[in-house]
Amino acid sequence: MRGPADLRSLARAMNDMSSRLEAEETRRRSVLADIAHELRTPLSIIRGQSEAIVDGVYAADAEHMAPIISAAESLEMLVNDLSTLTLAESGALRLHREPIDVAVLVNETLDAFRAEATSAGVQLTEAVGGHLPPMDGDPGRMRGVLGNLVSNALAQSHPGGHIRVVGEAMGQSVRLTVTDDGAGIAPELLPRVFDRFVKGPGSTGSGLGLAIVRDVVEAHGGSVAAMSTEGQGAAISVTLPAVTPGGARSLPLTP
Repeated sequence: MRGPADLRSLARAMNDMSSRLEAEETRRRSVLADIAHELRTPLSIIRGQSEAIVDGVYAADAEHMAPIISAAESLEMLVNDLSTLTLAESGALRLHREPIDVAVLVNETLDAFRAEATSAGVQLTEAVGGHLPPMDGDPGRMRGVLGNLVSNALAQSHPGGHIRVVGEAMGQSVRLTVTDDGAGIAPELLPRVFDRFVKGPGSTGSGLGLAIVRDVVEAHGGSVAAMSTEGQGAAISVTLPAVTPGGARSLPLTP
């Protein structure tokens, strides 16, 4: 040490490190509390229904087994989501990259949701440019990303609503945007919409869907963005590298 200035600098560095460690510990505790909260409801359903069947209050028939199966499926989804997030955060998420035909990706995803959308009275449409280059990504992961976005849009839509998926070239990248005319995202939630366990009032999901979208897209070297006016719908965009005519991977643009 050469004098008081060095000591002050060291003290500031120690204080900054202490603050970061304290913030990380607070975040860890918050995440654990959120996970415990998400686990509690399906576990309560499984236990309550099972005990009622064992005690003879309910018959062990399809009607009374259905809530147990549904709760078990919710637990399985939550575990899978947490596994994906953990792998992405640690940089261990495996991607099997190949050129993805964007039109096929969009149409197959919308077809998977068409029956649900029809039942809800919501129209699904797409607009994918005819000469759009392939997207460089893992087809399975990207189906999950787009499916998450369409599922979220459906959850926010009302009968008579419209969900539109647009694919467009952005320089050497490809951008997919899912737009709905539903409830929109509250202004206080918009900056945190891709954070874990963030969800709006009345949401029945785990609050992990958009966090998974962000982590999977960023693992591809891409980016995500959200725009919304409360009460007038929302638009979520995903930008990924395109595959150039020579077959090389290009770098994504900043949206």
